[in-house]
Parts: sequence; structure tokens; C-alpha cells
Amino acid sequence: MEGEGSLSEMAFTEIETSADSIENSVIFHVIKSVLGFVLYMHQQIPSIFQDISLEFDSLQTEYKDLETTITKTESKASVRRNHISRMREVKHGIRRLEKLVNTVGGLESALQLIISEVLCIEEVILVLGASPIRPQHVYELCFSRGNVVPRDDDGFAKSKVAEGLSRKAVRALISKGAGSSSYPDCAFQAAN
Repeated sequence: MEGEGSLSEMAFTEIETSADSIENSVIFHVIKSVLGFVLYMHQQIPSIFQDISLEFDSLQTEYKDLETTITKTESKASVRRNHISRMREVKHGIRRLEKLVNTVGGLESALQLIISEVLCIEEVILVLGASPIRPQHVYELCFSRGNVVPRDDDGFAKSKVAEGLSRKAVRALISKGAGSSSYPDCAFQAAN
């Protein structure tokens, strides 16, 4: 659901899966994908979670490479200045993304803990805005699990089912016009 209106005015989009039950890891990855997409579409983060992590890792690798290059080679002063200048830029980029990457990591850890501790998560509500009393955007994810699977054997590894449901949920958001100003009230329901 997004925008103003009561719960009775929501339009649901149901996403079905052929799995007998929805495991904790599937719920985790669907929530993470939808949250990342929603935050990106509402311009709360610069890119989706996966891209942020990749950019952060590549900046760290580049910084270490530049550091190694400067210490190992004795080159002209102009080349050395260029390397040092690039190191400053990369370090600034690392600092810019570090807080966001740490926050996303903390969010993932908290979400994994909640999902692993609660036996049967049926609903997750994402609220965006300055106040929960008057939110700007509200998204509701409902999970009907069939057979309850309290814990996963493989932790929170991404499976084909999780990947498929995540893609379907994001596509459903896109088809409903997520991020546009004319976005209708809606909610999503994953059923098996």
C-alpha cells in the first residue's frame, strides 16, 4: 500500500510460487529485494543494495592497489601526484559509502535475526516518511507459507525460489508504477 487511504482501499497483487512452503531465507531475500528497490525508487539510496556493495568493494580494492603502487615504485613526481590525487578521491568515495554499507549490513543482520527467531512471519510493513503517524509511503508484504518451516538448514543462502520470488515482487512493483507520482495504493502477497 502506498499513499493515503485505509487498509480496506488497498489493491493486492498476489505472487504465487510452486514451492510447498516458503522458507526463512526466501522471506529474507524477498524483503531485502523489495526494500532495496523501494528505497532506490524513492531516492533514499543512490543505487540498489547489490550495486552499493560492489562499488564499495571495488573502491577498497582500488585504494589498496594504488597504495601498493605508490610504495613499490619510484616514479616521476607528476605520476606520484596523480596517484595520490586518485587515492584521495577513492578514499572520499569509501567514506561516503562506508556508513551506508554498514547500515545495510546491520539491517540485514537484524532482519535475519528477526526472521530466524519468529516462527511464522506472515506480514511485513515497510513505512517510508518522516513519521510513522503520517507516512508518505507504506508497503505491505504478506506471506502465506503453507507448511511452516521455522529454520533453514543452509542459513540465508539465496535459492532459485528466493531469486524468482524477489524478481516477481520487484516486477509487480514496477508494473504498479512504484516511484512514480501516480502510484496507486497497493500491497503484495506471496502465496504458495
